[in-house]
Amino acid sequence: MARPKITVIGSSNTDMIIKLERIPRPGETILGGEFVTAAGGKGANQAVAAARAGGDVTFVAHVGQDMFGEQAIAGFVKDGIHVEYVTRDSAAPSGVALIFVAKDGQNSIAVAGGANGRLCPEDVKRAERAIAGAGAVLMQLETPLETVQAAAELAARAEAPVILNPAPARVLPDQLLKLVSILTPNAIEAESLTGIAVTDEASAAQAADKLRARGVETVILTLGARGAFVATASTRQLVPGLPVKAVDTTAAGDVFNGALAVALGEDRPLLEAVRFANAAAAISVTRLGAQPSAPRRKEIEALCAGKCPT
Repeated sequence: MARPKITVIGSSNTDMIIKLERIPRPGETILGGEFVTAAGGKGANQAVAAARAGGDVTFVAHVGQDMFGEQAIAGFVKDGIHVEYVTRDSAAPSGVALIFVAKDGQNSIAVAGGANGRLCPEDVKRAERAIAGAGAVLMQLETPLETVQAAAELAARAEAPVILNPAPARVLPDQLLKLVSILTPNAIEAESLTGIAVTDEASAAQAADKLRARGVETVILTLGARGAFVATASTRQLVPGLPVKAVDTTAAGDVFNGALAVALGEDRPLLEAVRFANAAAAISVTRLGAQPSAPRRKEIEALCAGKCPT
């Protein structure tokens, strides 16, 4: 089977991670903890996750002309990602993220976007061929909203499905949402977009319905260990997560989205694609770091074969 073509448009960062007993409170300093660096950025995480899950991935991004940018591109190439639309930007440094990871796997993240903020509509226009030929176009919100809008418009004209992970949360115009095939917020992002606190399946359905009323075809609310709630015109269903011991939840949502794009690009039924994505995300939280946590396809298939809920 040919690998599905996935075009990811978004951010690339270098993550600087400190492992701690717990997340510091405002004004508090906590000593100790292991420090590591890892490749990250929501766009890059999703591109790597999709490539490792079996996709033929093209990435559209900006990195700085610095050590972090060089390392990022080398990592993409190693994972077989097409980088002809990754621009080395001399006007801004590569993005960085500072991440605290608590003993229970929860995290707190601050990002300095740098060159990510310079990804512009002209960049996506140059990548029009990759967008038009994609089985899925995957985006997030760590780059300018006008760039996301421009890419969604190009994809819509080519009838390429658009998956938008609305993270970090921000106000989104209806003109963008109407171009989105699948929206994948987590509970916090769904509440930010709808004003509905997502605490159970009933509130997840309410939030999903409100988003669908604004023009989104399909809403998939990622609910961490509980799984993902899927809402379409004919479906309201929670696809359960897989029980694992979490080490670091950083990039779990990104891994979910990358694997989802690949499964849908392979024309799998929606619920089956979500189960595949749940398995990928479950593996990722058992490992430290963003891109280092993204599993290979064989690992995902092995977990699905043994434990994926049906």
